[in-house]
Amino acid sequence: MTTSVTTLAAASRGVDGVALAVFVFFFLAVTVMGFLAARWRRAEQSASLDEWGLGGRSFGTWITWFLLGGDLYTAYTFVAVPAAIYTAGASGFFAVPYTILVYPLIFTFLPRLWSVSHRHGYVTTSDFVRGRFGSKGLSLAVALTGLLATMPYIALQLVGIQAVLDVLGVGGGEHAGWFVKDLPLLIAFAVLAAYTYSSGLRAPALIAFVKDGLIYLVIAVAIIYIPIKLGGFGEIFHSAKDALAVHGPTGKPRGELTSGPNAQWAYATLALGSALALFMYPHSITATLSSRSRNVIRRNTTILPLYSLMLGLLALLGFMALKAGTDTRGNAQLAIPQLFEDMFPSWFAGVAFAAIGIGALVPAAIMSIAAANLFTRNVYKDFLKPGATPEQEHKVAKLVSLLVKVGALIFVLTMDKTVAINFQLLGGIWILQTMPALVGGLFTRWFHRWALLAGWAIGMVYGTLAAYGVASPTQKHFGGSSAEIPGIGQIGYIGLTAFVLNVVVTVVLTVVLKALKAPEGADETSPDDYTADLGDRGVTADLPPATAGAPAGH
Repeated sequence: MTTSVTTLAAASRGVDGVALAVFVFFFLAVTVMGFLAARWRRAEQSASLDEWGLGGRSFGTWITWFLLGGDLYTAYTFVAVPAAIYTAGASGFFAVPYTILVYPLIFTFLPRLWSVSHRHGYVTTSDFVRGRFGSKGLSLAVALTGLLATMPYIALQLVGIQAVLDVLGVGGGEHAGWFVKDLPLLIAFAVLAAYTYSSGLRAPALIAFVKDGLIYLVIAVAIIYIPIKLGGFGEIFHSAKDALAVHGPTGKPRGELTSGPNAQWAYATLALGSALALFMYPHSITATLSSRSRNVIRRNTTILPLYSLMLGLLALLGFMALKAGTDTRGNAQLAIPQLFEDMFPSWFAGVAFAAIGIGALVPAAIMSIAAANLFTRNVYKDFLKPGATPEQEHKVAKLVSLLVKVGALIFVLTMDKTVAINFQLLGGIWILQTMPALVGGLFTRWFHRWALLAGWAIGMVYGTLAAYGVASPTQKHFGGSSAEIPGIGQIGYIGLTAFVLNVVVTVVLTVVLKALKAPEGADETSPDDYTADLGDRGVTADLPPATAGAPAGH
């Protein structure tokens, strides 16, 4: 089974009935769980953003672990990381070191964010930035960046589901009308929208147990079963090396089995920049703030690296697809679903497809909730209706979560998939520019609010323009996320270069503005807010629900 003959035959079989039946079974199971989640850990006063958008801030260590894992390791991760290995080789492994780097980083600041957020009732990072620096303008900039970066991320979950549906043969094929072709996807996201609207963050928290269990099962089986069928890892790596040495459209080898010296700057800066950006995303913070204590966050930063082990094994599937001669029909995103279809018995292929499909639903739900929280708190309440009650916030957030999903669905159905991928690359560049305000603010009040806003603007503009100028063999603009680093001459991650520029501008302008005695805004936090735990006096989890949802000063 080393040529594409088998894969071509698989592609022509049409619908795999057994695999589809197993996939549908798991999908229906998690749908029922999603609706039942509305009654799980439900508080008496449930019509508030704390309850719907943060699960009542009540999740313990294991629920938070599964929720964060379901949040960070998405269907697109399952599809895209091995697809990157399949396409270019070693460079795709950058995802493994960056998930190793990220956990020591978040150990230093996430507990502080949890403490100050619970004491003041902050629901979003923008709530904290507004309270810390007394600046609605800076808060709005952080909120809009979060919304902008999250939308294509949700759309990419659809790309993951579509890859599975394509391999399953669902949708009538390439020549079917758009409605028939996209109907399964429309149904999946209609169900997702319904139970997210009903249950809020409790739905993905409950479903994450199934999602992560399936993913660990599939990877454990795949990493043993597929190499046995392909002749062992020695054969896999040998074939992958030969396949990657073949010259592509640029006249150069398509990739490398191991990263060469010319790629080290790009590899290292992409890994570091991605690590810095990961917990700037709104959905990461939403899952974090849903936990019930500071120590839950600290414990999770020590056990979340287990997912990095899973990711390393997952990445190896890209080499296996090269050895197997998997036919991707010109779409590398199909490499792993098609590999599963070719290698596994139909019933277990259905389990694997369910893992990917559910792996899209969980993060998409959390992302839409995080976007709804941002809009409700930092646009609707801050600028449109400052006197909004908790019940009104709750209603607006539920409605916005629907609109966000519809927007992502329209985005992915009307645009080429590469557009969604390019916007996601931009999302990482953009969201990294919020780090000085968020993480810097957690440790010091020295930065001036106007300097932070100027640094953010410079980083956003530079990052966007630099990414626009990157070409690839298939497109003229937004062809990648790496470009030459000014002053160094090496190729590096644009997001990290923009971040360094952002910090430099922020520091220089802070010195200037302080010298000019520019007004700095009021800080509503105090030093002991950043180390408070659940049992400490003043933490909002100990307050009645009516008061726990409103930030201080409103």
